[in-house]
Amino acid sequence: MRPYFMIRMKRILITGGAGFIGSHLCERLLREGHEVICVDNFFTGSKENIVHLMENPFFELVRHDVVTPFLAEVDEIYNLACPASPVHYQYNGIKTIKTSVMGAINMLGLAKRTHAKVLQASTSEVYGDPRIHPQPESYWGYVNPTGIRSCYDEGKRCAESLFMNYHRQNDVRIKIVRIFNTYGPRMHPNDGRVVSNFIVQALQGKDITIYGDGSQTRSFQYVDDLLEGMIRLMKTPDAFIGPVNVGNPGEFTIQQLAEIVIRLTGSKSKLVYLPLPQDDPVQRKPDITLAEKELGWRPTVPLEEGLQKTIRYFKTKLEL
Repeated sequence: MRPYFMIRMKRILITGGAGFIGSHLCERLLREGHEVICVDNFFTGSKENIVHLMENPFFELVRHDVVTPFLAEVDEIYNLACPASPVHYQYNGIKTIKTSVMGAINMLGLAKRTHAKVLQASTSEVYGDPRIHPQPESYWGYVNPTGIRSCYDEGKRCAESLFMNYHRQNDVRIKIVRIFNTYGPRMHPNDGRVVSNFIVQALQGKDITIYGDGSQTRSFQYVDDLLEGMIRLMKTPDAFIGPVNVGNPGEFTIQQLAEIVIRLTGSKSKLVYLPLPQDDPVQRKPDITLAEKELGWRPTVPLEEGLQKTIRYFKTKLEL
């Protein structure tokens, strides 16, 4: 480790820091020599994800809900707090949209007071069920504002609007990243996302449930690639604010994903097909031209490599 005096240590606040992505981000920023304040209400986050960091003197854990204001002196803020899987964000739709909207207001207010730079973890869901493929940042989306997914989709869209208006009116230094399907270790086994669902079902020898006919597509990025994109975005000059897509442009059908998982796990699981949920997107693929240009970023972890790492994690988690 570099001597303290050689490090430009920043105090960085991460909301949702005990979640799947947040915990990896805490770990990465600590490794880079920064002080990290992890804020989480543990609705979907878990202490198991960050317990190995507790002995680090530069790590601080605070149980707090971002729906209420939070006071701290910080240099940077990564606003990740919000349930991100359909099972969790539909469980309490009112709470989900309050977390997105009021959480954004509170973190922007904190950034305004402390002159901190703040990054909003937005989502590919702002594009809804897209009519343009792949999706560039200039696309406004095709979203059902009253559907069962709207608590998440519209909450994130509103948060982006709040970020832009705080920037225009108050000169708050903002960054907006639109995250596409991300997977990796520390995903919740029961979060309802397709990668974790398929891996857990395959490892347990259960039928793999495919919603629809399996022809719908997704683009899957490994969590390490996402972290690199987010950190690069935060380091860009203040003039570049985004939004910018961070995702893997490799496109796979859900059927293909299921077949890959079965092969990598050696499972005997059978595929079963269930009705497609309301407003479930038919296609999802990021146009990452802007990320390549402004961040010098593109994903480096192939799908099968990332899946193998994730499968090893779930074998340990499920004690198999």
